[in-house]
Amino acid sequence: MCSTHELILATDLDGTFLPPEGGGGASELYKLIRNNFEKILLIFVTGRAYESILSLLDDPLIPVPDYIIADVGGTILKRQGDTYAPVMPLQQEIAEKWPGHDVIWSRVASIGGLQRQEVPQERRCSFYYEDPSILPAVHEVGRSIGLDVLTSAGKYLDFLPPGVSKGDSLRRLLEVEGLSPDNVLVAGDTLNDLSLMKTGYKGVIVSNAETGLTQAVVSHHASLPVFRASQPGPGGILEAIRHHGFKLETAPPLEGNPRAEGTAELVIVYHRQPFDEVRQDGGHVLRRLPRSPNGILPTLLGFFAEGKKGAWVAWSQQDSRTPENFELDVYVDVLKYPHLVASRVALTEEDINIFYKQFSKEAFWPIIFSFPERASFIEAHWVRFCEVNRLFAERTAAVAAEGATVWVHDYNLWMMPAYLRELRPDLKIAFFHHTAFPSADIFNILPWKGQIVSSLLKCDYVGFHIPRYVENFIDVVRSNVPTQILERECCAPTYLSYGCALGVEEITRAIQTPQGILRVGAHPVGIDNEKVRKIVKSPESQALVGNLLAETKGRRVILSVERLDYVKGPIEKMVAFEKLLDMHPQWHGKVVMLNIVTPAAPGMEIYEKTREQLDQVVGRINGRFSSMDWTPVRYFYRSFPFEELVSFYVAADVAWITPLRDGLNLVCKEYISAKSASDTLGVLVLSEFAGAAVELKGAVLTNPYDEASMIQSLHNALSLDGQEAAFRMQALAQRVLDYDVNVWGADFLNLRHPDG
Repeated sequence: MCSTHELILATDLDGTFLPPEGGGGASELYKLIRNNFEKILLIFVTGRAYESILSLLDDPLIPVPDYIIADVGGTILKRQGDTYAPVMPLQQEIAEKWPGHDVIWSRVASIGGLQRQEVPQERRCSFYYEDPSILPAVHEVGRSIGLDVLTSAGKYLDFLPPGVSKGDSLRRLLEVEGLSPDNVLVAGDTLNDLSLMKTGYKGVIVSNAETGLTQAVVSHHASLPVFRASQPGPGGILEAIRHHGFKLETAPPLEGNPRAEGTAELVIVYHRQPFDEVRQDGGHVLRRLPRSPNGILPTLLGFFAEGKKGAWVAWSQQDSRTPENFELDVYVDVLKYPHLVASRVALTEEDINIFYKQFSKEAFWPIIFSFPERASFIEAHWVRFCEVNRLFAERTAAVAAEGATVWVHDYNLWMMPAYLRELRPDLKIAFFHHTAFPSADIFNILPWKGQIVSSLLKCDYVGFHIPRYVENFIDVVRSNVPTQILERECCAPTYLSYGCALGVEEITRAIQTPQGILRVGAHPVGIDNEKVRKIVKSPESQALVGNLLAETKGRRVILSVERLDYVKGPIEKMVAFEKLLDMHPQWHGKVVMLNIVTPAAPGMEIYEKTREQLDQVVGRINGRFSSMDWTPVRYFYRSFPFEELVSFYVAADVAWITPLRDGLNLVCKEYISAKSASDTLGVLVLSEFAGAAVELKGAVLTNPYDEASMIQSLHNALSLDGQEAAFRMQALAQRVLDYDVNVWGADFLNLRHPDG
């Protein structure tokens, strides 16, 4: 078999194909390889073990190699679909020459100054050394057991099977696979790449190479066709491709030249537009600012109130991705935000259904909230998800100014940082998760876990609601790529460390991975307390509160407000309430539960079964316990205006918020804020598995998976004396009022994000 490839690139990884710190050219080289994938055969030749290369294979920006020569030549693999298999008989020949690690460790035990490298490795044994005087003894050990010893950088040494090196393994691979040596380009930067240069193939030593490699080639192998590049890493490889005369198509320039055109200093990337579009008769579209109850959108808009140049990237549903007369950029509000545009990504109804309503909710949502048995993974939907994320990245790249900050929001844009970093390496990328983040054993169920982690590691900063989610994320990263913890801090006194399901003692603040330094942090979203206060003080709200209290006839009011979603535990809650009435008949006729369930968005079929079960259990409770003048559950399956919800908060004696899982839960904060503004007493019963539980000291915590805990905590809340209720509410109000949504936004963007 004879190779028809115009270029066979056999390259070392770290410092060569992977750019050194401050090195450039990676994006251009990777695009060149992708654009010429039929003409270029790519071989990774590295000292790493295959195990430590796996995370690179998940990076959507790094071209996938056709072959991998790992362990300094000790492992030779060929790509077969989505995995790699040993190249036979080469791999077997090498394995037969290897005596095993234990033999080597026992032989060098008496040599002082050797420190074992604790890294994954096969058919090689690696050490650090400082004193070169020990090398004769090391070489003697190698000879006695028939192994070669390779040193590099004046501090690393490897025991290898005899005749095994990067160069020898590459040469044998080409022979066995029938690949022509005429079109080979080898690239390296350390002394253990010298064997590549000595093959006689066209070569390149990148400018950041260690001096020993360059000196060895110049002094002893000057006749070799090895080019010394003026650029480091990938940039040097690009130079060598041109120098050695390989004729390949260069990567096309980015469409629209976004680096030159972008003017936005801050770019918010959110799936939702910063205004509501209302179509009127005649097709005219009226845009108006949203009336968001939690205040996140107004807070994000507030960053542009003083004339900051900005863009808000979001989708706009259209008939096609390239609709006629579609305005990419429209002003949000010229008077309030004179330099803010909504930069829209045109998506079709099918795009939105697959990307958001189906895939995000059926694949990611169950994993995020630790219900893996409900997850559904469809590869075609993942491909569409990535397509949409790339569209968001392209639109962001087109509007961002040089060095701008991009703030990406939530899990349905997980892949966007990877695509954006390739398009605009100059940008500062911050990412905030509005949901929970699961433990590593749950997250790693995702078939695309590696790609997602790789994408998030391309951010400068990643934020979560609470420390537990940060630590879950760090565990996920550590299970996918080599990771070093750089900075940690104590969670107390801001967050609970113990006595709560989501408590942790310390939080990681910075990590080092092969992709660089990533900073992380916890930022639980706050609410708009001023908005709540104005509603509470309004005559309309006070009148509604009076009507609610009159209608409940002096009974204790238990309030439950949640969106229809199995993760909220609506069935478990109602069953617990039924058992409370069974076990504590003294509450018959003395309590009323107001159960407000907001319907899911149209097309979210995943929740229909939950609604059917909820209807049944509510009907059963009312059928069992109702009397002529008492209905224990008032069930509302509809959305309420926020103003009315605030009135419900004021009227309620107990807020019963018991999700099985919840990223944070803002309803409990709205309840506290309304109680504080109205100067009325109330008790918050809160699930330990709501993120807010570690933040809101003063809540009565409950385990929604434990029926006894649910019943007892609600009974205790109903029985609480006024003094303790006031004490608890004071502690709750202090946190909610101090850390509102405006403080949250400033904390994340201005204080926590480096150079933000």
